[in-house]
Amino acid sequence: MSYADELFIHMCKDILENGTSTEGEKVRPHWEDGASAYTIKKFGVVNRYDLSREFPALTLRKTAIKSATDEMLWIWQRKSNNIQDLNSHIWDSWADEEGSIGKAYGYQMQVKHQYREGLMDQVDRVIYDLKHNPYSRRIMTNLYVHQDLHEMNLYPCAYSMTFNVTKEKNSDKLKLNAILNQRSQDILTANNWNVVQYSVLVYMLAQVCDMVPGELVHVIADAHIYDRHIPLVEELITRPTYAAPTFKLNPDIKNFYDFTVRDITVENYEAGPQITNIPVAI
Repeated sequence: MSYADELFIHMCKDILENGTSTEGEKVRPHWEDGASAYTIKKFGVVNRYDLSREFPALTLRKTAIKSATDEMLWIWQRKSNNIQDLNSHIWDSWADEEGSIGKAYGYQMQVKHQYREGLMDQVDRVIYDLKHNPYSRRIMTNLYVHQDLHEMNLYPCAYSMTFNVTKEKNSDKLKLNAILNQRSQDILTANNWNVVQYSVLVYMLAQVCDMVPGELVHVIADAHIYDRHIPLVEELITRPTYAAPTFKLNPDIKNFYDFTVRDITVENYEAGPQITNIPVAI
């Protein structure tokens, strides 16, 4: 069993057995037919993934690792807020007629800020600190910019990354760890998607900064399963599981901005059948 499977199964059982329901309450999300989209939720879920041990892809069903990476690069590398720069349609419901999702996600990553060391955007600041001041306790990003929320078509869900560097005894390499903060997550559609894409980010940043990947800690304030997803989740967590796949990056890439999805290799990824036609609350 992949450790990601073990965590996912435990988390889903905990939400279903011990979570609280929003049924009958005033909620924002709704289904395509106009019905309110209620959830069973848990507050403050924290999952830890040791990336030095295995790549945390679910095997209960396959996660599209390259598509998840493409979305991460859309935000962190291309720094775009336009779905025309993205090779999938997952953001179509939140885009305007020109393809923009407003001042959200990639838009915030390309905004330059004045630091003592010069003018940089958030991504370049992270890379600068990891290379020049790796033991800083201030290496972080934030997409939840209150002054721009009214111009975002969707408030950021995964809104903050905090990076922290450690070193193991008898090791000649620094280890890159990270915390992903998420205000809200649709567990069935997005949990492993987010885990995979930010794990890839840690792998990429570690490589270009001459480090090794360490832990990814995923903090979810509101971890929820939608009412119409409950039977799908109940079936999913009873499936057989397999060993985690092997993940590799092209070792020749030394600049974060040179990575593409073609630089990812995933081997021995055995997984259960995909769940199709999952209803998505908007």
